[in-house]
Amino acid sequence: MRQPRLHIVGAGLAGLACAVRAADAGIPVSLYEAAAQAGGRCRSYHDDVLDRDIDNGNHLLLSGNAAAMSYIRTIGSRDRFVSPTGAIFPFLDLSSGERWSVHLNDGAVPWWMFNPARRVKGTGLGDYVSILHLMRAAPGATVADCVDTDAPLYKRFWDPLTVAVLNARPDAAAAELLIPVLKRTFLKGGAHCRPMVARTGLSDSLIDPALTHLKARGAEIRFHHRLRSVERDDTDLTALQFGDRTIALDRGDGVVLALPPAGAQEILPEIAVPDGASPIVNGHFVTGGLAHHDNPILGLVGGTAQWLFFRDDIVSVTVSAADDLVSVPADEIAVRLWRDVAAAIGTPDARLPAHRIVKEKRATFAQIPAALKRRPGAATLWRNLALAGDWTATGLPATIEGAITSGFAAADHMTTRWPLAASGRKPSDAAGPDRPGDMRTAGAA
Repeated sequence: MRQPRLHIVGAGLAGLACAVRAADAGIPVSLYEAAAQAGGRCRSYHDDVLDRDIDNGNHLLLSGNAAAMSYIRTIGSRDRFVSPTGAIFPFLDLSSGERWSVHLNDGAVPWWMFNPARRVKGTGLGDYVSILHLMRAAPGATVADCVDTDAPLYKRFWDPLTVAVLNARPDAAAAELLIPVLKRTFLKGGAHCRPMVARTGLSDSLIDPALTHLKARGAEIRFHHRLRSVERDDTDLTALQFGDRTIALDRGDGVVLALPPAGAQEILPEIAVPDGASPIVNGHFVTGGLAHHDNPILGLVGGTAQWLFFRDDIVSVTVSAADDLVSVPADEIAVRLWRDVAAAIGTPDARLPAHRIVKEKRATFAQIPAALKRRPGAATLWRNLALAGDWTATGLPATIEGAITSGFAAADHMTTRWPLAASGRKPSDAAGPDRPGDMRTAGAA
């Protein structure tokens, strides 16, 4: 009798994390991806205009991202990331020209707040009491509801942090999504908050090593396989339809849908997904020998660009919560972003170099309080189906950490049921919850 197989649809970061976790548990895995490559919104590609490999979006990890660090260790790619010597976050206020660095000490006691040279410029020790206010946020509160929006710390810390993490402005962003990030990183000290950036690209650091890891464990990986529909009865999915190919599911087989929310709902309209989406705009500029920085990132305040990423002779720019920018022509965006980049690298009169503007109109779900109620858990109405994706109910924002956490949650849900499915026993014979709502935070790191 054939051993039960886990079919994972979607080879973005959530699907890859799910596949790695399941394959390492000894489960035969088939991974399907509609595109010609894996990675989804977290990948690299060669740009012909720049003649460089660039990432479709800029991503930053922190050393306290437990799920991401576990994934990276498993696929053996820790050496493919670069970090500063400590938890150092440099900033530039483009309107005033002031520069400073937030420099956390490694221990949990935040001694750095007592040192004016290590905290946000222009802030006093009392300003950081707002962290406690945020920790006590009421359900449905926004970040702006919890902090003083007139204080210097708001413009120079809360606003850039919220926009970077939640892809939403503080007056709209759900406070309860920022809280777990702070608890796992900033509030645990600098050892948990060191920034990590892919050395040569997202694919080289997060995607290609995972594919190699999966192939070594016998996983079946199929590109150009777009899921068109599923066949199902009241309790189980029975077949997957990929164009002209139908894959019948044997008893004991499992399925994980690791698709974007709209794609998952198109396949199964019964699934609730968060409403709305928020865009991100990225710019990549070939600066030659102009740009040099001893930290791979730089935060910007008071301009259009928000974060700069330095890699070789490329400076990449991120604008999150880019609702007002995403409809602007790319050429105009490039001029506006280059103005900020040129000021940041000390060459304000430099001409606009070769560049590429990348618009991600649906980069994340809208991470506002109302949307959180529509994040489904890993479990579904069907016994042999689980969901994965940064939009599912991980308790975390839609970030790399959230995507990997969701993949682990889906794999753990399916593998804990594996002996039940293979032996023909009903899920109700097992200990533990069986309803979709009971799995909302399963596997959260």
